[in-house]
Amino acid sequence: MKRDTRIAHAGSHPEQQHGLVNPAVYRGSTVIFPTHEAYQRSRRHRYEMVSYGRAGTPTTMAFEEAMAELNGGHRSIAMSSGLAAVTAPLLAFLSAGDHVLVSDSVYGPSRVFCSKMLSRFGVEVTYYDPTIGAGIVDLLRPETRVIYCESPGSHTFEVQDMPAIAAAAAAHPGPSGPVRVVLDNTWATALGFPAFERGVDVIVEAATKYIVGHSDAMLGVVTVRSEEDFLAVKRAAEAVGNCPGAEETYLGLRGLRTLAVRLKQIQANALAVARWLQDQPRVARVMYPPLPEDPGHALWRRDFTGASGLMGIVLDQSYEPDAIAAFLDGLALFGLGSSWGGYESLVLPFEPPKGRTATEWTEASPTLRFHVGLEDPEDLIADLAAGFERLAAA
Repeated sequence: MKRDTRIAHAGSHPEQQHGLVNPAVYRGSTVIFPTHEAYQRSRRHRYEMVSYGRAGTPTTMAFEEAMAELNGGHRSIAMSSGLAAVTAPLLAFLSAGDHVLVSDSVYGPSRVFCSKMLSRFGVEVTYYDPTIGAGIVDLLRPETRVIYCESPGSHTFEVQDMPAIAAAAAAHPGPSGPVRVVLDNTWATALGFPAFERGVDVIVEAATKYIVGHSDAMLGVVTVRSEEDFLAVKRAAEAVGNCPGAEETYLGLRGLRTLAVRLKQIQANALAVARWLQDQPRVARVMYPPLPEDPGHALWRRDFTGASGLMGIVLDQSYEPDAIAAFLDGLALFGLGSSWGGYESLVLPFEPPKGRTATEWTEASPTLRFHVGLEDPEDLIADLAAGFERLAAA
């Protein structure tokens, strides 16, 4: 079946739900077993059957089945948030004395976890230039266990050469085992970047964003290629008590059904807004890989099959805080908020230099991140045009 057909039906078993199309929202912790033998069987096969609420319910398992099929993976593991999905593989694969390579452009909370938590547990963290590509081989050590990537990078949208990074990792098995390539694929999802086909070992997604799609639930998901990695990540997640709620998992499964049609429209809207932004005199640069002028466009065109609605801009000069506030505060359709991936458009000011150590951000002008949603792009452009007028006046 084609991809869009699989999205519509993956994880759906009406014959198990009295003919209902969607699974029920199973709210539960305790599971009662009819016999001692049945209980013991549940302990032996705790990840294949319902054994305890934290290990998973039929709702959880339906969502995980669908996500594994969408990504072309062995199994998926639902998490309570995107950050939880980030931390579980790192906890699973890293121990004291190990070394991890982390892209310098990763999501801020991911960086905090690596810098503040992993280092406390005796794991050495090295940040690398996201444009390093095959050059990452020079940073690999015998004790390197994980390369943690995010492409495009948060806020600044650098596209990484994932096949080259994966090839370097595969050619460098350390004494403690293989070097696993973990990718945060939230920006593109499986529809825009087939990560396993590009050599990635573990996919991390903040399902809060495009999977849920309606800004009304916190959810994460990890998808792996092997049973070994599934058991490692699942056990790590359970060890720290990580599990998603019943309602959130259901909302993730419901949002997944419309993911393809939503992303198709969001990408079209985003391209229209991005091209308009390129022509604005107060915009020095638009950071959006689908644009031919973007530094990462060649890699995006080679490796990606689609895009999303998240982009950034660098303004043409320094502006006083009151001028930036005049631009932002008067926007009618772009909400000022930290998340993205829903149906609505958002904007957020950010400061890239504060989150970098391996690379230098040389732009002195203010930067803004936009998420383009499902509104009519002409209305979004009119809203931004009025904002630039306020910026100029201020």
